[in-house]
Amino acid sequence: MSDSGAGATISFRQGLLRKGVHLSSLWMAALIMFWPYDDRLLFYFFLVCLILNLFCEYAYSRRVPVIAPLYGFFFGRMLRKDPAPGDWIVSGSPPVFLAAALTTLLFPRFIAAASLGVMLTADTAAALIGRRFGRHRLNGGKSLEGTLAFFVTGMLFSFAVLLFAGEFSWRMLGWTAAGILLASLAELFQKQLRLDDNLTIPLSCGAVMALGFLMIAH
Repeated sequence: MSDSGAGATISFRQGLLRKGVHLSSLWMAALIMFWPYDDRLLFYFFLVCLILNLFCEYAYSRRVPVIAPLYGFFFGRMLRKDPAPGDWIVSGSPPVFLAAALTTLLFPRFIAAASLGVMLTADTAAALIGRRFGRHRLNGGKSLEGTLAFFVTGMLFSFAVLLFAGEFSWRMLGWTAAGILLASLAELFQKQLRLDDNLTIPLSCGAVMALGFLMIAH
């Protein structure tokens, strides 16, 4: 998310609420780590969540009774703009579910959890720190302070996951740093990539971490 982009349409307090919802999705990373069943069932679970999320947002745009008022009550104030009747605007939530499904499918559990958590925690830090303290502007309204907050927060979260999973080594930490650096660039150049950073951050970070894991194993 841009450091300043949200400021054009929502207040800082609303931005905090949006990022609170963002952080609440850390349950996905926890579920990936502790899921006791086959990985494919977890993949299908996130796909079902994705479909239900899209359905609710479509129902909200169509003003479907019961569903639309409930969705509007819980999430309406956190949307950048209220969609006109019939105007289906996909929020940032479906890409998060898609990222959870793909990282679970493509990467080892601890890498899927780490890369998803990086997106949820580091992107939040970048948006809030950048918006409040950003002074040195980089690309598209984003700031150096926000980008640094992204990297530091991502490293702290990943370090904790590596330790918990018993996968910590200095070489793996180095590969993790490279993955988070790539993810920070994906966040910084989101507009140029024209892809949702809720998807590009975990996939880019996870891909580098998975490559490093394979290199270390061999």
